[in-house]
Amino acid sequence: MTNEQYQEAVDWLFIQAPNYQIDGEKAYKPGLDNIIRLCEFFGNPQEKIKCIHIGGTNGKGSSSNMLASVLQESGCKVGLYNSPHLIDFTERIKVNGKNCDKTFVYNFIQKLKDLPNDILPSFFEFTTIMAFEYFYQQQVDFAIIEVGLGGRLDSTNIITPLVSAITNVQLDHQNILGNTIEEIAGEKAGIIKNNIPIIFGDENETVKNIIKNKAETENAPFIDATPLKTDLQSDLKGNYQEKNIKVVLALIEELRKLNFAISDQNIKKGLLNVHQNTGFIGRWFEFSQNPLTICDTGHNQAGLEYVFSQLNSIEKHKHIILGFVNDKNIDDVMKILPENSKFYFAKPSIHRGRDPKDYEQLLIDAKIFYEIFDSVQTAYLSAKEECTNNEMIFIGGSNFVVGEFLEKNLEISK
Repeated sequence: MTNEQYQEAVDWLFIQAPNYQIDGEKAYKPGLDNIIRLCEFFGNPQEKIKCIHIGGTNGKGSSSNMLASVLQESGCKVGLYNSPHLIDFTERIKVNGKNCDKTFVYNFIQKLKDLPNDILPSFFEFTTIMAFEYFYQQQVDFAIIEVGLGGRLDSTNIITPLVSAITNVQLDHQNILGNTIEEIAGEKAGIIKNNIPIIFGDENETVKNIIKNKAETENAPFIDATPLKTDLQSDLKGNYQEKNIKVVLALIEELRKLNFAISDQNIKKGLLNVHQNTGFIGRWFEFSQNPLTICDTGHNQAGLEYVFSQLNSIEKHKHIILGFVNDKNIDDVMKILPENSKFYFAKPSIHRGRDPKDYEQLLIDAKIFYEIFDSVQTAYLSAKEECTNNEMIFIGGSNFVVGEFLEKNLEISK
């Protein structure tokens, strides 16, 4: 198999299977019937691996990677399923930080052609069964499975995990999950299963009660991670990681109760070596120091509030590159834009990318200093040209903006 054959297969998969990341709501297939039939077709590999399920609006990617790093430090072989990918499809499925084998991906995509005609999987459904099968073949000790969207009807919800976690609940994907925080919390709570411990990391009392009530209904032990006290640090920077670390510590404690040996030293080293152990990038990722250039994939209101708050705490003039997708309500984002900044807006180069000219009136009303560019890369090159060494650059607003930037520039920087 050549790289060209691999890329052709992945491109074909993107075209054949409806993909939420590209097509938005019309690609979302609620319900578990399809994934159940897919898993049955492939021999139910998800039943042959030990899983940990992590959901939530923000923080599930960081938490799952931190946990994977700790478990790797304890000597375990760890499968990690995250989405979306930033640069290459194989980032979604990793074992001990190594991306999924491209030959496996190529061969597995060929099996799509053998599926019964009445099973028409979405992109995410097919990727999910691919992860289950890869982890089974690799004989991982643990498979950490990140929820794709929501929880109750998410394809990953077919698993029966050792322990589950919901990092937090915020407004996001309202067109699918519900218009209120209560409705969204109900969807997230759908991953809670009978007698399986659920960790919760959100201080919102309304949401906490919804999750706790669902746990009681399912006779599932409810563990509130928010009161935990710790001075442990992670190499994943961003003030918001403090809350994610608490979720990870609570998850580890539940695994210890199941007699899995994880030492305090494993925890300390694991948290400090997430980048090295898992290859995770995208959350407050320092691309360069001269000038200071930070990327962050935070893309909903709550995530951007955390990120912008941290940007405001840095006493530098900022060159901020932002882009959004069509289904994001950015009216409120305009109210929290960082101060002392020049803004560079660009359309992510995907079908769902939103043209800044469509929301330029919001930019005018916000009375900010801005320019509009035809691509993320041209915006970055302009910002880089204008930025002095005592200033900084930030790239964010969308996974796709960060992914585009890294794909163009990560190899150059090495």
